[in-house]
Amino acid sequence: MSQPDIHLYTAATMNGYKPVMFLEEAGVPYDLTFIDFAKNEQKAPDYVKDINPNGKIPAIWDRTEGRAIFESGAILWHLAEKYGKFLSDDPVTRSETLQWLFFQVGHVGPMMGQAMYFQRIAAPNGHEEPFSIKRYVDESRRLMEVLNTRLEGRDYIVGEYSIADMMIYPWARAYPWAHVRVDDLPYLKAWFDRIDARPAVQKALTIPKAQPQFWDENADAEAFLKENAARFASDVKKD
Repeated sequence: MSQPDIHLYTAATMNGYKPVMFLEEAGVPYDLTFIDFAKNEQKAPDYVKDINPNGKIPAIWDRTEGRAIFESGAILWHLAEKYGKFLSDDPVTRSETLQWLFFQVGHVGPMMGQAMYFQRIAAPNGHEEPFSIKRYVDESRRLMEVLNTRLEGRDYIVGEYSIADMMIYPWARAYPWAHVRVDDLPYLKAWFDRIDARPAVQKALTIPKAQPQFWDENADAEAFLKENAARFASDVKKD
């Protein structure tokens, strides 16, 4: 039996879910290796040498091309071009898609990530930083407002469902975990509802592991918060 073209290396994080969303939406067969942060598998010498020199997830190995691709934006662009899905042939729409892809990479991910880090990892490990928390939560909120404005009169980021939505959704939809308020952003909330309703997305958010604490304000996060803070305790600066 032949192997799938794509071997995915990922974990249950906002970045880690992005390529799973594409593969499930596109119906592309793939192998999956779960990277266990608790065992520091993303830093294993062979993984760094052959798959991702930055020692992060996600990454893919494309068997037909005999090469690895790392960084979630590059992975989604590669897959979209390879399979001819979720990336318009129209040059203006393609350009807009790339712009919003970089918007996520340069803004939404870093700001939401820092909002989460200072609240969910640093603070439980004894480093309460109110200034930093406010800075990153406020900037994350501003970015949600940018998205809300963009989505007025549009079902999806570039009009049609695309890799731009797949890039942004896992981070923006995790607003409960970052404690970012979105109640008064109706176009953004409607976009969440549309993507929430996609069966392939809901399946993707369980692979390799479901983390409802990220998305659901009513989920019991106490045990996961302790586990998550402990897992990344070594990332917290020691005095």
